[in-house]
Amino acid sequence: MVYTSSSPHPVRVRLANAPLDMFEVVRAARRNVLEIIPELATRQPMVSGKMWKRWHMVMDPAGLKRILQEKPTAYPKSPITKNVLRPGIGNSMFIAEGQHWRWQRRAAAPVFAIRNIRRLSPVMSAAAERVSERLDNAVQQPVDLYAEMVRATFEVISDVTFSGGATIDRNLIHRAIDDYLNSTAQVSAFDVLGLPAWVPRVGRLVASRATRDMKRVASEAIEERRKKPPSVTPDLFDLLVAGEDPSTGRKMNDAELRDNLLTFIVAGHETTALTLAWSLYLLAFDTHWQESAREEAVAVLGKRAANASDLGALSRNRQVIEESLRLYPPAALLLRVALEADTIGGREVRRGDTMFLPIYALHRNHVLWQNPDMFDPGRFAGGHRIDRYAYLPFGGGPRVCIGAGFAMQEATIILATLLARYRFHLMEDRLPKPVLVLTLRPAGGVWLHVSPL
Repeated sequence: MVYTSSSPHPVRVRLANAPLDMFEVVRAARRNVLEIIPELATRQPMVSGKMWKRWHMVMDPAGLKRILQEKPTAYPKSPITKNVLRPGIGNSMFIAEGQHWRWQRRAAAPVFAIRNIRRLSPVMSAAAERVSERLDNAVQQPVDLYAEMVRATFEVISDVTFSGGATIDRNLIHRAIDDYLNSTAQVSAFDVLGLPAWVPRVGRLVASRATRDMKRVASEAIEERRKKPPSVTPDLFDLLVAGEDPSTGRKMNDAELRDNLLTFIVAGHETTALTLAWSLYLLAFDTHWQESAREEAVAVLGKRAANASDLGALSRNRQVIEESLRLYPPAALLLRVALEADTIGGREVRRGDTMFLPIYALHRNHVLWQNPDMFDPGRFAGGHRIDRYAYLPFGGGPRVCIGAGFAMQEATIILATLLARYRFHLMEDRLPKPVLVLTLRPAGGVWLHVSPL
């Protein structure tokens, strides 16, 4: 059975075609935050406006480099971002600013060194095998590949975080994280309107039990692991406990360990699951590229699972992942606030201005990309030059995602393993809808038919 798409392009968000008033912005933000972005942002380097405060959307690579790389302290994360995330991950390195961020980042950097990431690849290969076992029982049936990828990547991150913690209630922490992402991480209308953090947000009050459960389970796991010797092969917990700021020798206390481990768990499975789910959708959409990536995977792997030593030979599979991250970046919209006057793209920026960094629009900008709505992994083939700040799936500057290498390794291992064993077919009546909550999720799931080779 063959399923084909009637559209020349994969699904995309319908951006705003006219200016929105305050109430339209609030309604759009509750429905899908990306809908507040004007379509003009895909054809201009910068768009500015004013509602209750001045704002700028920056799609110009030079402007983005200035904000993220050259003057990051002048453009910290916005209060909206911090209000959304702090209930679950505290003042971890994802939220912290200044010196408190700097020492945590220095302490954690060795955790994600290439040598450590490569040692964790057997866990990723094992997760790919378990996904295959589940798909073997679902051939020729509709399968929600997003749900399957969430399960697989949670298995990976929990195994590499607490490999020695046999008593950790992983189902409880998984449910708590889901509740947190579904409720706590919703952008409130109060956030959009700029109301102070002490004004209660109903969604976060409802989800407070989930965040308490999440923190309690993580704290109990840390306490238990403290009583045990390090693992024979150090996992993320062991590496983070051993990490220290090379400048001061400071190490993380248990609360800091908990918040940063939860950051890795929340971000480390959600974003990679999304990358894989969107990649599988795109390959089902474009059977030519699916066959090309499969041919490579079969040639390298046969029927075995991929591992870290295969990564150099899986270039087409990696290109598919990179193109998926372009079309559907998990962190599709970043927010910063200007702390000082500046000039970006020839425009005046005043202290207090809100800076929108719409990665979704950047990656589909007609000035920067040829046929930007088209799925074309060949853009990332060797020899093609892409401006560093035109492609920001993991952010940029000193705060670039610390786990980017981990995520790319995991996604490549799982994708190549699955492609070497199965074909994936679209369901025209159940196409995913990209919706930004905290991350760019496929509303309704990614439902595909799966058939073995």
